[in-house]
Amino acid sequence: MAYLNSVELQALGFKRVGKDVKISDKASIYNAESIEVGDYSRIDDFCVISGNVVIGRYNHITPMCLIAGGEPGVILEDFCTLAYGVKIFAQSDDYSGETLTNSLIPKKFKNEKFDAVQLKKHVIVGANSVIFPGVTVQEGCSIGAMTLITKSTDAWGIYVGAPARRIKERKRDLLMLEKIFVSETDLQS
Repeated sequence: MAYLNSVELQALGFKRVGKDVKISDKASIYNAESIEVGDYSRIDDFCVISGNVVIGRYNHITPMCLIAGGEPGVILEDFCTLAYGVKIFAQSDDYSGETLTNSLIPKKFKNEKFDAVQLKKHVIVGANSVIFPGVTVQEGCSIGAMTLITKSTDAWGIYVGAPARRIKERKRDLLMLEKIFVSETDLQS
């Protein structure tokens, strides 16, 4: 995997790019002028990032993920991870059959849902999970592989299934590790 260098990153025209950002040269970035990427974040091969997207610090978007921010936007706060193949949508067609669908159809014939998505700090989303428009995944949640998130979660839960259901609490030990990590990282800067 090759990462874009600082000149290549700047040439894409991002709204903002932090320090030590790594973006694969095989990632597809659309609407870069609407995308912010925070310090030390990484976007791997074959990811598609488009629309209004804010990626915080120390986030890892692993191969084959899709973040479709559209107009309402997607926000990933700090220390989030998207495992292989995660899909996040801030807008969607109406699948009921009452209206036409797809991006080639004029809006007057469609009933699209537009609603922002937010992943709070320390969220990890398992492989091939899907997050729908309007969802907030609260701080510290762990989303199991192949989970369908159609509704917002409560903080520090472990969620699995389609649709997602909370199965237990997630430990908060990582909060102490974050403090140590940040203090050590600040000393090295």
